[in-house]
Amino acid sequence: MPHHILVADDDPHIREVICFALEKAGMKTTAVADGAAALQAIERRAPDLVVLDIGMPEMDGLEVCRRLRQRSDVPVLFLSARDEEIDRILGLEMGGDDYVTKPFSPRELVARVNVILRRARPAAPEPIDDREFAHGKLALAPASHSASFDGKPLALTGIEFSILKGFLARPTHVLHRDAVMASAYSGKIHVADRTVDSHIRNIRAKLAAVGCPEVIETVHGVGFRLGRCG
Repeated sequence: MPHHILVADDDPHIREVICFALEKAGMKTTAVADGAAALQAIERRAPDLVVLDIGMPEMDGLEVCRRLRQRSDVPVLFLSARDEEIDRILGLEMGGDDYVTKPFSPRELVARVNVILRRARPAAPEPIDDREFAHGKLALAPASHSASFDGKPLALTGIEFSILKGFLARPTHVLHRDAVMASAYSGKIHVADRTVDSHIRNIRAKLAAVGCPEVIETVHGVGFRLGRCG
């Protein structure tokens, strides 16, 4: 079955361009012009991914994502006319999976959608990874996609989970940004340094909230490494 993508943007030309590109790539699309309509469309039929413009009037994309995350973990790709770090950070902290700045290449957008979809729902069955990772009080179980610190469950996005798994798989290594994002995006797409930093910041904040402020350490000029997690 082709993937169903919901496209929410108040600009009819952008909606048309995105839908054309996605449908040319073999996907089905539904297009809406505002945030309220996006939530209604999701209620009627759950999509496989939402392309969500941040700058919509009345109810912006960040508010749509905030409400959506109260009841769904459907992947979200944010669009924004501003390449502002605060927009990128807020979007990822709300639970977005990626962020594209307008103007954008339709081919790049389709590539990013495909990467997110492969992460969310692999196209082909893969052997179940029964290994469980542990480092100090931090534990990850990929087979059940669960994570916890000192017995407290962690609500991680798919990308955050993959990044943390990459660190736990190599607990003594210092990882460059490229290696960190290869854990999340399979190395098939370029991701800006600011996006990497935003994901790391989100992971740190979630672990700090349950008592682990040193989960990922910065090695200046090199990359990141796993902290003590004690």
